[in-house]
Amino acid sequence: MTSATQVVLVPRERIARWVENFEARHGATRARVDQGALVVEADDGSHARLRLPFDAGHDGPADVEAFRAAARVPDDWGVLLVRKGGFAVARLSGEQVVESKVGQRHVQGRTKAGGQSQQRFARRRDNQARDAYRAAADHAARLLGPGPLVVGGDQEALSAVLADPRLTGLQPVGQTLAVPDPRRAVLLGAVRDAVSVRVEVVNA
Repeated sequence: MTSATQVVLVPRERIARWVENFEARHGATRARVDQGALVVEADDGSHARLRLPFDAGHDGPADVEAFRAAARVPDDWGVLLVRKGGFAVARLSGEQVVESKVGQRHVQGRTKAGGQSQQRFARRRDNQARDAYRAAADHAARLLGPGPLVVGGDQEALSAVLADPRLTGLQPVGQTLAVPDPRRAVLLGAVRDAVSVRVEVVNA
């Protein structure tokens, strides 16, 4: 039977406790560094691959405390969340939100009508989506600067926003976060996820 990989996001300050709990469940562990990740292997064959936030690579000792210390948050970075129904943009210093904007835009749902009505609804929906993406790009251009950018939401919507010429210098890092329609609470949750350690767990 093939073991399934489970992905969890662990706050940096809890990573030592998480590894202790992993060892309690699976037996004594050994740690090694592999391609910038800290790999923890247990006696029962289970293992966990720990990755630093912001696509950073760990090149220090194969030690949980050294890994935790390496999980630093940049002094200047940003978050961009976009879905068809809204957006959230934030510039951060460390874990502190310096400035942000959250916006909602109405984008009409699909219709079952056919013929010209369907085409008219489709054009209206496309125009509404373009207006929403333009608003997201306007605020992203105003708020975001150099530094890592964490993105989340719908990939098509993100691609449309990041295609704006004013945003060509922005370089997303890490995994695209799965988020619902952006609200203030969703934005703050995305910030927490962005600074967490990504752990890929394979249970034997």
